[in-house]
Amino acid sequence: MRLLINGKTETQISATDRGLQYGDGLFETMTVRDGRPCLWHQHMERLQSGCHRLNIPAPDSSVLYDEVRQEIGVANHGVIKVIVTRGPGGRGYTPQSESISTRIVNWSEMQEYPAEYYQKGIVARLCSTRLGWNPTLAGIKHLNRLEQVMARSEWNDPSIQEGLMMDSASYVIEGTFSNLFVMQNGRLVTPDLSRCGVAGVMQGVVMRTAEKLGVPVTVDNISVQDLWSADALFVTNSLIGLWPVRELSGHEFSIDVIPEILTTTVMSEAFNHE
Repeated sequence: MRLLINGKTETQISATDRGLQYGDGLFETMTVRDGRPCLWHQHMERLQSGCHRLNIPAPDSSVLYDEVRQEIGVANHGVIKVIVTRGPGGRGYTPQSESISTRIVNWSEMQEYPAEYYQKGIVARLCSTRLGWNPTLAGIKHLNRLEQVMARSEWNDPSIQEGLMMDSASYVIEGTFSNLFVMQNGRLVTPDLSRCGVAGVMQGVVMRTAEKLGVPVTVDNISVQDLWSADALFVTNSLIGLWPVRELSGHEFSIDVIPEILTTTVMSEAFNHE
């Protein structure tokens, strides 16, 4: 693991940094392939949008890119995480009128997942931890991840790869680290994230790819019953790409229903450098 903090090789930030004190910040996590970050522009668009919504000074994307390339160094394959906080501040929740944001660039080794996750699908479960409604933060990849931490702590069974989370109205929203897609009668449905959840970069890749391939895709509320009646399920994020779900809480699904051209095109798009 290597770190750059505000462009310098460091391992520590100020104890008064609001990212530490209040989770006042955002982050992006990207796959590195052939020495370059994948889907860079899409991640930067989301980061800039999140900074705008939280009124955090956004770092210059060209400066960030130079720092990312510096952290990658001669490595061909790995993970880059970019964190932006509101920076150091005084006591209390009120942000300073002229804050200087903190930027952290972190390179780490990529976890290699078994090929069977892609070829045969994964096992998932329904989590009891619920996501609270907060339209002000909905869609943003902010640093407040305690709901996901609590949900992921619900199981230690290595045969279960992911857990799906519901909101307070019992609608299914997302996985602990992924976005969800449901396939029914040749159509894709992904959860409405206007009240809670993270709008994933890979989720956007899937939606755009599906439209290009003529696969109808909609955003809607998804109930647990909708999952049981689905033809297929899959989850996505920027590190895994796309994982079919072969079993969810004891219910089995066919991964053959997912169009192969959709899967292969999404995986190709997921790990390009645009």
